Amino acid sequence: MSFGEPEGYDGLGRPRAIGGLVRGRVAAVAGCVVLGLGLIGGAVTGSWLVGEPEGQDRSSFDTAAGIWHSVPVDELFPRTIEGKGAGPGGADRTWTRVAVAPDSGCQNAFDPLLRTALAPVGCRRLLRATYTDATQSFVTTVGLMFTKADEASTRSLARRFENEKLDQRTDLMPRPYAAEDTAAARFGDAQRASWTVSVLTDAPVVVYSVSGWADGRSVDAPQPAEEAMSSGATTPPAQAGLGNEAQGLADRVERALRKDVGADPEPSA
Repeated sequence: MSFGEPEGYDGLGRPRAIGGLVRGRVAAVAGCVVLGLGLIGGAVTGSWLVGEPEGQDRSSFDTAAGIWHSVPVDELFPRTIEGKGAGPGGADRTWTRVAVAPDSGCQNAFDPLLRTALAPVGCRRLLRATYTDATQSFVTTVGLMFTKADEASTRSLARRFENEKLDQRTDLMPRPYAAEDTAAARFGDAQRASWTVSVLTDAPVVVYSVSGWADGRSVDAPQPAEEAMSSGATTPPAQAGLGNEAQGLADRVERALRKDVGADPEPSA
């Protein structure tokens, strides 16, 4: 079956064949398309060279999955972090980085039950750094665990942590990273005083931190940061402000991560 060329109309309303006109326009459009594809291809190549996402539809979730190997450590864990109002009573804090752990797996980073709880999302990579406060009285390890999970699995784990309060159990604590010849040299499992664990829902990342005294004293009753920061808390970790140390550093490292990913802060609960 074949069709005749369609008719159009001239400026006086008279019918005329438009096949030739269409062919001319098609040729012009094709030339523009070729040129446009060349420009787009160059732009995409350029964006990869500078480490930018190749399209506006790439989500921050996908972007965050790979920044552990593309963002400098000084951006994820700045050498100095200012915590305006992060201390007890709204006092300002300043933390200095004393050690950065080599990026690794997660095998020895968590207590066994916490490792089991995190297993559904998998561990792609773990980045950790340890900080001390301005007086070198406290030390805090903060970590970013990049997972292998998709958005649905990530949200499922986040709901479980919230519903079962897994981030408040003393048998599900992250472990510190101690480095020789630093203020954190004696920061071991027995020195853990306060901690926080947060499963992000808009990035395949678990952010955590754990704090303790720098002098190596052991802690009989660690307390989650949320409880240690609550009004009227009288435990040693609460009185020393170690809950603020853990939460304050975790919050600021999470903000740095979001800045690198280009994601908006998650709404407060």
